[in-house]
Amino acid sequence: MKLKPIQLAFALAFTTVTAMPAFAATPKAVIAAKTTAYTSVEGITEYRLPNGLRVLLAPDASKPTTTVNVTYLVGSRHESYGETGMAHLLEHMLFKGTKARGNIMQELSKRGMQFNGTTFYDRTNYFETFPASEDNLKWALEMEADRMVNSKVARVDLDTEFSVVRNEMEIGENRPFSVLWKQLSAVTFDWHNYGHSTIGARSDVEGVKIDNLQAFYHKYYQPDNAVLMVAGKFDVQKTLALIEKSFGVVARPARTLSNTWTREATRDGTREVTVRRVGDQQLAAVLYPTAAGSHSDAAAVAVLSDILGSSPNGRLYKKLVENKQAVNVNEMAFQLAEPGYVMFLAVLNKEQKIDQAKATLIDTVEGLAKEPVTEAELKRAKTSLLNDIEKTINDPQRLCVAMSESIALGDWRLFFIERDRIEALTVADVQRVAQHYLKQDNRSYGQYLPVENPDRAEIPATPDVAKLVDGYKGHASVSTGETFDTSTVNIDKRTEKLTLANGAKVALLSKKTRGETVNGRLTLHMGDEQSLFGKVTVSDLTADMLMRGSSKFSRSELDTRLGELKAKISISGKGQTLSVSFETVRSNLPAVLDLLRDVLRAPAFPQSEFDLLVKENLASIEASRNEPQSVATRALSALRNAPYKNGDVRYTKSFDESAAEYGAAKLDAVKDFYKTFYGADHAEFSLVGDFDTADVKTRLASLLGDWKAATAFKRAPDLNLTAESQSKSIETPDKANAFYLAILPFALNDQSADYPALLVANNILGGGIKSRLFNRLRQKEGISYGAGASLSVPSEDQSAAVILYAMYAPQNLEKLRNGVKEELALLVKDGVTAAELADAKQSLAQEMQIRRAQDPALSAQLRNQLYLNRTMAFDAAIEAKIAALTLDDVNAAIRKYVKPDSFAHFYAGDFAGAAKKATAAAAAK
Repeated sequence: MKLKPIQLAFALAFTTVTAMPAFAATPKAVIAAKTTAYTSVEGITEYRLPNGLRVLLAPDASKPTTTVNVTYLVGSRHESYGETGMAHLLEHMLFKGTKARGNIMQELSKRGMQFNGTTFYDRTNYFETFPASEDNLKWALEMEADRMVNSKVARVDLDTEFSVVRNEMEIGENRPFSVLWKQLSAVTFDWHNYGHSTIGARSDVEGVKIDNLQAFYHKYYQPDNAVLMVAGKFDVQKTLALIEKSFGVVARPARTLSNTWTREATRDGTREVTVRRVGDQQLAAVLYPTAAGSHSDAAAVAVLSDILGSSPNGRLYKKLVENKQAVNVNEMAFQLAEPGYVMFLAVLNKEQKIDQAKATLIDTVEGLAKEPVTEAELKRAKTSLLNDIEKTINDPQRLCVAMSESIALGDWRLFFIERDRIEALTVADVQRVAQHYLKQDNRSYGQYLPVENPDRAEIPATPDVAKLVDGYKGHASVSTGETFDTSTVNIDKRTEKLTLANGAKVALLSKKTRGETVNGRLTLHMGDEQSLFGKVTVSDLTADMLMRGSSKFSRSELDTRLGELKAKISISGKGQTLSVSFETVRSNLPAVLDLLRDVLRAPAFPQSEFDLLVKENLASIEASRNEPQSVATRALSALRNAPYKNGDVRYTKSFDESAAEYGAAKLDAVKDFYKTFYGADHAEFSLVGDFDTADVKTRLASLLGDWKAATAFKRAPDLNLTAESQSKSIETPDKANAFYLAILPFALNDQSADYPALLVANNILGGGIKSRLFNRLRQKEGISYGAGASLSVPSEDQSAAVILYAMYAPQNLEKLRNGVKEELALLVKDGVTAAELADAKQSLAQEMQIRRAQDPALSAQLRNQLYLNRTMAFDAAIEAKIAALTLDDVNAAIRKYVKPDSFAHFYAGDFAGAAKKATAAAAAK
């Protein structure tokens, strides 16, 4: 099943408690009910409790973490008139706490758990990932059972949370695609709630009645409407016992749930909608209603979506982007519990012709009857989709959360049935589905056009899922990995380090992993500040051109080959560094390393791809000119430009400077840059996962060991930035959301005695969900969807900085300013508390442990240690210093470095527009 992250919605909590809701847990004196094994497919076993709760267990001893996910079969599809956005708002409220426990978001953050809650059309889910331990699992299960029926859902919490959700709406209103998507789905559905954005109508969210919200909660948040899944490392029998003890005592509700019954009539003509807003980007999209996600046609729709909309091999990319009618294309195939839709999108710059792109977009999507799907297209799309599914199966956390989508369709086993259907697809199957759905009278574009002879598409009924999955057994289980000790001592012990003939450094950590996965990192360092002067743009273009064609493969062929190898390669260039990351499986690693050698050492630099790349960069710059976050970020970066001249490798260009350089860029300059600066004599390579060490060493000698750059590398140090107080407001017209950034630079590196104390101080100020800035701006005042602070501390220079950020509505500018000012003043004046110190220590310790448990992050960490000539002992020492910190240590560091009057503040938003609205509202009273 091809899954896409659609909407994520974090929640906030207060500690105020109210009376227990009507549907409370059964008294503890009641004996917990026993689970009953129901069915098992590919390592996942379903159990059921008498109260109706379904339980999925997916044990994986090789994963040092555990994920708990609860899916409730309620989403925006279940909302009534005047209650749009209620499911999403309730998701926020369930982090507020219960009678037995306070702020759940803060408790999760305190324990260093990764967590989230999300809402979509058919479901709401909550998950948390943590280092595997019986104590963590017990707490997570008890918390989820508690908030299932005992959440406060109180008026006092709602008063601030609705404005947080409103800020989330405003963030979406800043994004052209989000606005178009909302309008296009609305014009497509006459009655069904799939035509409503999950976040809801602003008036509904602001006017929601607490009684209605509580009733909605009591109705849907019950064990018979939920599926609990535990994945990763855990003991099955002990976990079942914990589930029985925590969830088994929750009473089965007396009420019964009815199915939603609204169905759309058969479409009888095209529909169109036009959105006009300030911006620098054009979009054209077509949408076609399709069958429910459980229907057999859904697999073919997913394949069609990939064939048409993927980049760079999709038909739309070749017809629109390569022919310079658009700068980018995309696709979204929605698999929903009831008949949903598929959408295709083209992104244009200001100069490209929207009418021409519209015609090409429609002709390509609806032209499959004239240009049928080919075997090669089907094979590539199936490979891509099946690779995504396999990677999901191999990652317990990803699988655990992904199951929410299949559960929402009717049953978790649909995840595997979808895979089986994709595997079995033929060209004839895909062609039939294309001709049934992708046609004129089933299209939404932007305006209505009457026709004489409608060509209607009948949408089939949703299948009986229980009958469909009955007796299904699935494929054989995937290979399992070893139980890996993520301690710093063990990682150092298991890591083999070596130096190649040319000086390149290598770190290899071989271990058995689920699905035999392997992750790698490579960094090349190049040039110096003199030799690279004036070459920043050409350096970026050179890096981006590497994956656009090599001596053996075109860009399209590279994409196809990576799909065949179940691999992913990402390459980016910044300053003096080229960064490469890749992932694959053990059996394909030799071929991936050979492919990487061809990409890095024999790039083709085709002119046609260079022209497209330049246009993409220019379009991106234009799209960013009025985007508040981009504008604020550029303003802050310009402050750090003070020690440098335009052209220096450390200088950040303005929008105009960047546009001018990309517009004037030449391919010959890219080729010259590659010949002059690329080589591996100053490189670090790290590999973590399941691989043959001897074979890797042999291939590295060919990949890197004999490759030297023509120009020597000498690092250009970051010069210290003097703290200079300032406040700057920047207008971004017609943007509903504003963005705030502030910076306080100071001299420090990560070997400083004060570094551990500042890590803790930053965590308390703005580094976590329980931080002071987040609590003040989101929880207490409800003016920001996201706010916090980050600490940037280098290893080699003394150019550290604290950076503050927040998203907010332009009319809340003064509240934001006052809130930040007061919190900084209180931090310096009163310092932190013992409770805050203890929470921050625990949170940081768990975060570091989780990073070491994730192979991509561990590979990056080992690569960085090679560059700095460090081992895990450095990280262990930092952790020990954090654990030993006292209140005096942290408060002394705060007063030494945090100077509230020295921050430089940047505010980007439509402040003039907000002032006009305020004036008009006042005049109307």
